[in-house]
Amino acid sequence: MKLKTLLITLILLLFFNCKNNSRFDFFGEKKDLTNLDSYNLNINEMGPNNIKGEIIDVCPKKGCWMNVLVETDTVFVKFKDYAFFVPKQGVEGKTIYMTGEINNDTISVEMLKHYAEDANKSHSYINSITEPKIKLNMIADGVAIKN
Repeated sequence: MKLKTLLITLILLLFFNCKNNSRFDFFGEKKDLTNLDSYNLNINEMGPNNIKGEIIDVCPKKGCWMNVLVETDTVFVKFKDYAFFVPKQGVEGKTIYMTGEINNDTISVEMLKHYAEDANKSHSYINSITEPKIKLNMIADGVAIKN
């Protein structure tokens, strides 16, 4: 009887553990998401951070960058050492949890045009880019996208 109870307990634990992990798709370093409240962001704090946001858009060519809405700010996210990418489509509007370095970054005209080309913007839009921009930037070392 004890063996049967133990077996049922183990099966239930495995079932709920697998079900909980399937709530997220992980990219890059897999993060411990047991305390999701730690992913609140004060984006005025530069440096290492955990942030939670909503995916606005993703690079449609490779999934190598994305824009994430965090509270009322848009954070431009790239991935550490170009080591991983996220899906190119189907993640817009989903909640994302990220860890990495946050900073203000000056994006050159050349890079702004490159990102606009990646995003399939019109030639007139690309040609209208003539000034660099300062953007809130994150180099993420790991992300979890909620299903």
